[in-house]
Amino acid sequence: MMLETHRLLMRDFIEADWQAVFTYQSDPWYLHYSYWTQRTQKDVCEFIQMFIEQQKEQPRTKFQLAVVLKEENRLIGNCGIRVNDPEMREANIGYELNTQYWGQGYATEAAKEILKFGFEELKMHRIWSWCVAENVASVRVLEKIGMRREGHLREKELIKGRWYDNFLYAILDHEWKAK
Repeated sequence: MMLETHRLLMRDFIEADWQAVFTYQSDPWYLHYSYWTQRTQKDVCEFIQMFIEQQKEQPRTKFQLAVVLKEENRLIGNCGIRVNDPEMREANIGYELNTQYWGQGYATEAAKEILKFGFEELKMHRIWSWCVAENVASVRVLEKIGMRREGHLREKELIKGRWYDNFLYAILDHEWKAK
């Protein structure tokens, strides 16, 4: 499977992608809001293998795609959508990027494209996401793609011994179409 934006290709993962993922998942800045304190090559290979296995599901309900810079053919992160409830047509999205590419609009570009896929191809009615409330960059991405904050969950995540609040965001199909 492949999606394309102005600057990005979003494609299914392959085993050889582990090295690029290991590079960014080993970065302390990347790990800041993560449960992980470090990543090993084995961890990352298992992470990639999980996405490869999800590609085989019938019907497929999880689409975690490698985000690749078209110009350089360089993997810089991943972005995906997971169907939570096919009957209710509800899914959630998530994304992560190599810290060297933060602040350049790539997360927003990838997230917009995965929303489009969710609404146009998967025919979802509601797509939601969440982020750590202090993660201002992720808050901005979710708001830029048209999601509205629906909730504030106090001390929802215990990460490395500290409690963090979460924000919940969502967008409905008719809101997305109106944009």
